[in-house]
Amino acid sequence: MVDFSKGLSLVETSIPGLVLVQLPVHGDSRGWFKENWQREKMVAAGLPDFGPVQNNVSFNDARGTTRGVHAEPWDKYVSVATGRIFGAWVDLREGDTFGAVFTAELDPSVAIFVPRGVGNSFQTLDENTAYTYLVNDHWSADAAAKYTFLNLADETVAIRWPIELESAELSDKDKAHPRLADVVPMPAKKTLILGANGQLGRALVAAIPTAIALSRTEFDVTDPEAYDAFGWQEYDTVINASAYTNVDVAETDEGRRAAWAVNVSAVALLAAAANLHGLTLVHVSSDYVFDGQATTHDEDEALSPLGVYGQTKAAADAIVKTVSRHYVLRTSWVIGEGDNFVRTMASLAERGVNPAVVDDQIGRLTFTEDLAAGIVHLLAVRAAYGTYNLTNSGDAVTWADIARKVYELTGHEPARVTGVTTAVYFAEKAAAPRPLNSSLKLDKIRATGFEPRSGADALRSYLV
Repeated sequence: MVDFSKGLSLVETSIPGLVLVQLPVHGDSRGWFKENWQREKMVAAGLPDFGPVQNNVSFNDARGTTRGVHAEPWDKYVSVATGRIFGAWVDLREGDTFGAVFTAELDPSVAIFVPRGVGNSFQTLDENTAYTYLVNDHWSADAAAKYTFLNLADETVAIRWPIELESAELSDKDKAHPRLADVVPMPAKKTLILGANGQLGRALVAAIPTAIALSRTEFDVTDPEAYDAFGWQEYDTVINASAYTNVDVAETDEGRRAAWAVNVSAVALLAAAANLHGLTLVHVSSDYVFDGQATTHDEDEALSPLGVYGQTKAAADAIVKTVSRHYVLRTSWVIGEGDNFVRTMASLAERGVNPAVVDDQIGRLTFTEDLAAGIVHLLAVRAAYGTYNLTNSGDAVTWADIARKVYELTGHEPARVTGVTTAVYFAEKAAAPRPLNSSLKLDKIRATGFEPRSGADALRSYLV
């Protein structure tokens, strides 16, 4: 009998991510009705917003029909239209819970969400049982080749089938599947780093050694054909460390086209791929999306870029926000491995140069090691999707202040650095407009449990 008294509720199981769903079913003398999948209500209740793209139905004539154990490379939402099943699920993913088992009886009032890599099997308890499931990737022969299987009679997991397997209906293929000792666990989905040769890319590679890291020559983010040929199904996260960052050249005709190609058109291609394949997209933005008029900039401030580079970054921010699962990391004054302001000042100090450095632009440095750590943190704690400011912490300073500190830390006289206004420094030079105040508020990322390292400590560590 179908239970007509239940409301919608979720029940966590002993297998991580495997969730029973108690469904409201409304019935009378004519029959019954249920909302089998209702995205808004179920996501609000706590189910993943897994984005189903295909609906399959398995009809089973006889009581005792038994199918599985199949672990598929996608998530699925399983329910019963008519009849009843005894369901058995086995965790076949890499990790500590490999081989864990959960069983339950499903009728039309009970469904289950089965995450990728958890083996799914069932045995019909009634004749004419219809079993239906939504999946979030399209079936293909290539995808089917990535299934992981377990024998229904495996002695290690020891599933207690209501109907003995000797008396049940099984396919020859299911009878031939391996025992648990011979099963190769399904690997977790991967993280992809694009722009791996840049300053941030190199820091991300160090912070996420298991990630697949591709340079611009290995994956051209501006080439639409590269997206079509890529195996996105193996990934759950893509971190975009590719960017055009030459703010002055971006003001030229050639630079403008290059900046828009990398910073906007490529991001649109990435966003489309992320939405199509259910990926989390991590994108790095800039203080240049603001005009620098506010004393400090929070994540909700209206965008007001001054130059071409800032305009491209602002456009990309808007594009990335169309992705269901996204993080925009807005940062400033980035320093990593490679050519940068700090290395230039250290070189000038060693060569006996007494530079004039801008002293009316205010902000904080962001060391790529700390930016990468913040990205790892947001992904690890599954922070709410959205935009986060992330720089090193401490008082906002000027470029001249930083230059003097570099001179001091490298054993040179800080007074050799002379301060000069932006207007004077760039007089008669072809240069992009720059925000005078780039100080970003860090309250939001701190609320996730991440405390940015002191900029002073990071600079000292970088130079020593």
